[in-house]
Parts: sequence; C-alpha cells; structure tokens
Amino acid sequence: MSATRFAFYGRVSTEDNQDPESSRAWQLTRSRALIEPRGGVIVAEFFDVDKSRSIPWQRRPQASALLTELRNPDRDFQAVVIGEPHRAFYGNQYGLTFPLFEHFGVPLWVPEVGGPIDSSNEAHDLVMSVFGGMSKGERNRIKIRVRTAMSAQAQVEGRFLGGRPPYGYRLVDAGPHPNPAKAADGRRMHRLELDPFASAVVARIFADFLAGYGLFAIAERLTREGILCPSAHDPARNRHSSGVAWSKGAVRAILTNPRYTGYQVWNRQRKDEVLIDIDDVGLGHTTKLRWNPQDKWIWSDAPAHPPIVSREDFEAVQEALASRGHRYTDKTVRRSRHYYQLRSLLRCGICGRRMQGEWNNEMPYYRCRFPQEYALANHVTHPRNVYVRERDITPKLEQWLARLFTPWNIERTLDQMVGAHGGPAPAAQESELLKRQLAESDRKLGQHRAALEAGADPVIVAGWMREEQSHRSELERRLRRLPAARSARMDRDALAASLRKLGDLVDVLRDARPSRKAKIYAELGLELTYYPSQRKVLVAVTSNQDSIGSECVSEVGLEPIDYLLGSCDSPWLDIS
Repeated sequence: MSATRFAFYGRVSTEDNQDPESSRAWQLTRSRALIEPRGGVIVAEFFDVDKSRSIPWQRRPQASALLTELRNPDRDFQAVVIGEPHRAFYGNQYGLTFPLFEHFGVPLWVPEVGGPIDSSNEAHDLVMSVFGGMSKGERNRIKIRVRTAMSAQAQVEGRFLGGRPPYGYRLVDAGPHPNPAKAADGRRMHRLELDPFASAVVARIFADFLAGYGLFAIAERLTREGILCPSAHDPARNRHSSGVAWSKGAVRAILTNPRYTGYQVWNRQRKDEVLIDIDDVGLGHTTKLRWNPQDKWIWSDAPAHPPIVSREDFEAVQEALASRGHRYTDKTVRRSRHYYQLRSLLRCGICGRRMQGEWNNEMPYYRCRFPQEYALANHVTHPRNVYVRERDITPKLEQWLARLFTPWNIERTLDQMVGAHGGPAPAAQESELLKRQLAESDRKLGQHRAALEAGADPVIVAGWMREEQSHRSELERRLRRLPAARSARMDRDALAASLRKLGDLVDVLRDARPSRKAKIYAELGLELTYYPSQRKVLVAVTSNQDSIGSECVSEVGLEPIDYLLGSCDSPWLDIS
C-alpha cells in the first residue's frame, strides 16, 4: 500500500526570542510521530516565521499558500498535519479555516485527536475550539505580564525602556542588564544624558513659547538661524525624515514631551487592535498606535535623568496649548465626513510632498502649503499654496485606466510589460548609484557631527550640515521617483488572463462611490504628481504592490501583478 503524502504546517514567532529552526524541528518531530506509524510521509512544508498567532491564515504568507494549494487538484499532498495547534489556531480561526479543508476533501491531522479531525465528532470540534481559546488566553496573559512589568520598571526604577532618545538627550551605558540571561548575552542597560547642543535648543523652544511665540514662528526662527532640526541632528536614527527644516509638528512634539522634566514617563501611547473590515471579521485585526489621556501616563516616582525644563514650566506650556485647541460652541459648524478619492496618492510636483485634502465650495480640493522658510531650506521656488480640484483629475484618470484595459490594447500592453523584463532595468543601476551617494552623504554628516562635538564652531558646522543635508534630500527625492527595479520575467499567458479580468474595473469605477474609488486607487498602487505650472498630472505606480487584490480590487477580478500601469501611451494627464 502506498504511503499517504502529507503537507506540514507550523508557525513560530520570533518576538519572544524563539529559534525558528529549533521550533520547526520539534513541530516536525511531533507531526512525524503522529503520521509515520500509519504510513504517512511529509512531502511539503509550509512554515510561517515571525508571524503572530493572532494573524488570520489568509494573511500569513505560508498559511495562505497552503490554502491556495488546497484548490489545486494536482497538489503533491493528500492530507495536512499540524504538530502544534496552539501555534496554528487562535480564537475562532479553526472555525473559519477547517471548512476549507472539508470542502476540498483534504484531511487535517493533529496530535490532540490522535489522527484526522472528524467534523461529525463533537469532541473533536470541542477540543480544537478549546485550543483556540487557550491560545488567545495565553497571548493575553503574556501581554498583561509584560505591560505590568514595564509599568513597574518605569514607575519604581525610572528605567529607560527603549526606543529613540528624545531630541535633547543621548543614550549612555548604564551597566549590565539586570536580567542574568540577557546580561550573559552581553545586553546592557542605557540611560538618558544631556546633549549639550540640542538640550539648549529644547530649553529655548520652551522659553520662546512661554514668551508668546507660536509653533510656526518658533520653527521658522530656528530654520532661519541654521539650527539643525531633530532629524538632521541625528540622521542615523531618523532615516524616515528629510531633515531639511524645522516643522510645526517637531516643535509641538518637543513641547508636549514630559520627559524633558527629568522624569521617566511611560504609556503615553497604546496599541489597539482594530478590525480591518467591519463587514468581514475573518480578515482579523490590525494594530494602531493611539495616544492615551494624561491620567493613564506612568510617571517615575523620582527624577530619572537630568531635566531640561521644570515641571511647572511644562505644565504651563500644556495649559497654553490646550487653550489654543478647538473649542466647540453652539455656533460651531459640525462638518460631515468627506471622502477624498486621491487621499495619500497625490504629490506636489514642486516639493515632492503629499498634498492634503481640503473641502471647499462643497467639493474636494488638494492643497500643498509650503512656508517660506521651508522653501529657502529646500532651495526651491514654491508658492505659499498650491491648489487643485479633485474633479479636474479623476475623470481624466478614469479615461487613462480605460485605455489601458480595452481589449484591443491588451496585446500591446502585454508586449511592453513582458519586454520591460528582458534585461536589467536602467532604473536599478541608477538606484544603486543613488544609494551609494546617500551612504557617502551619511558618512559626511557623521564627520560634521563629530567635529561639532569636538568643539568646532557651531555656526560653521551648521552651514556644512545644512548644505550636505540639502544634497541628501535631493538624492532621496530622485530615489523615490525612480520606477521600482524588476527582476523576475513575467509570464505572458498569466498576464493576459489577469488583464482580461480587469475589463470590469472601468465599469466599477464609473458607478462606484467616492469611498470605493479611493480604495481601488490605493489598491492599484497609483501615485500621482501634480505640476501646477503645466497643469498636468504624472501617473506612476508605487514600488510596493504586495497588497494589490487583497481587499477591494479583488472583488472585480484584479490579480496581484507588478507594473500593470506601465503600458499606457502616456503617463501624463492634461487637466488644463
């Protein structure tokens, strides 16, 4: 009798320092101990690494691949074995997943029932449901223990609990880690120490605000005087920011950070798990950071590091900021929620920043507001405000997409898309060159900071750093605008089938609500750049296309294909 061929599924999370190889090995051992005495052999493996158990199967890469393979009538395996249900199922995931195994006639084996799960056996269903609940309870207990421990460490010990040090401080060694196991691995404790230059800037910001200066006024004064903003002062820890000029947000973040009082403050933010789609709870949750009210903050019992401002001054600043907030009265107009179809997709062609949605005259607009000091720091000539109406862009964009998906254009589109993969993309070579230039710029900025700490003239060094940072920002802008490098050659037949499915997309866009269109544009990976002097919009595709077809566009048959929009006659939309 021939052996039964099995696929193995397992999962490991590395957030608690588990070794993926060791975890995979013992889960495989447990699976083989179940199936080999009955003539089973594992012929395929699906093992998710660094994926939380709370993530549904459809969003775990390997679990999703296994579910996809169930649909393949020519699959290599006849059954699936899971060595540890605790790691595979969480909450109600078993109830949402097992019906797929039943539908495709693939038995699911687990050690806890001694073989394949029998859906008609109530005991089997009860056991698997209990394991899902236990898995959820275990994760919740770990979260409670960790948060309670961190709260005590912050309040009683005033311990620095990780993350980037606030602007005005720097990290210094504070001895070996108190956990013996971590200390044996060479882990060290850290504490905050004053940064002589930046701490003086922080003190000045608080003093200026208490003297009556506004956030914009403080930001523009600092930029005008050539004082480096936080991301330029420490670019190694702030690669996500351009570091060209001070912003209103940076000033506000400093004024609202209570750690400048010398106390350690923890739990200013929390992680909330919110449903991805309230109409499809099976998609699970996503984690969002949200601010806690001040009565939830955990303050250390005693000062934990050198203060920059007094606690009295900090409280006075918070009262002043609160008094400038929005105060609703009977005459306050409550605005209804508006949907912007191009939200987060439209950039200003002058400065490269994302344009903000604004409702005006009962219709959506997009605006790029650029303070004069930012323009000077960026070496660009930028109007104070750039406006464009949404209705000037979206009809032209729909026509552009319609031309791409017409049946008589598909063959030419395919030729261009497949031909683009025949050799190394020129953009990839330019990308590598720009990355090397960015690394060299970072090295120079590091030298300038070292010179500043060694006692060089701050005014001269600030000029050097401002010039180098401007050069670095230009390199980053050029890198962002490059088309993504493509390595794998695309299969023409698969592309043809997928593009033909997209024919319905034009009809969907024509009849869809604004909120629906916004989701479709985002799923397509569109990125638009508006050039006000020409009254034209450049259409491009973002390099990250992992999410295409995952939620919204999949409803009209869209497949996750790269470079889908690269075959149109012209990427320019004339909106004049």
